[in-house]
Amino acid sequence: MTSALCAVLFSLITWQVLADGPLLAPDRALSRALVRAVPDSVTERLADLGNVQVAVPVLALAMAYALRRGRRLAALAAGAAMALVPALIVPLKEWTARPGPLEPWAAGYFPSGHTATALTAYTAAALLLAPHTRRRWPLPAAAALTALTAAGLVLRGFHWPLDVLASLLLCTPLLLGVRWAAGRSTRRSSG
Repeated sequence: MTSALCAVLFSLITWQVLADGPLLAPDRALSRALVRAVPDSVTERLADLGNVQVAVPVLALAMAYALRRGRRLAALAAGAAMALVPALIVPLKEWTARPGPLEPWAAGYFPSGHTATALTAYTAAALLLAPHTRRRWPLPAAAALTALTAAGLVLRGFHWPLDVLASLLLCTPLLLGVRWAAGRSTRRSSG
């Protein structure tokens, strides 16, 4: 059900972007209200949390830990989810060719690759680590890192709010697959 809802909402937003639909007016208004509301030096660092060089090593370490704990299926699912991010995002950016909030002459802002990278890397890492921690900090930490990335991208003017939302919707089904695999790996390793 969750994956289907994400697909429907993602399709609706993509259609609005392609058709310059009515959802883009509040998207633009929200962006105008938020861009540069926080100093660039802060928002650029937040946006950088979604860089491949920052987020993917976190996932790689969690995958290595999961492999060491005998959770191959979970580690493989997390790696596959991360590999699917550019395979999905890059063609969508080319197809939609949405201009950026501060660079109307440029194209390729929809959906947000940084948001997709942050959400997938940090959440998949949290799903791999969660069964091995006494406290439940990994998922809230992943949510916070993703939210900070998204906020930095919108506040700095690197992405429209709908670009960020679309990436969250696009990657959620990938992470549901990682959660399923992590659950199976946990049962096998404890059984």
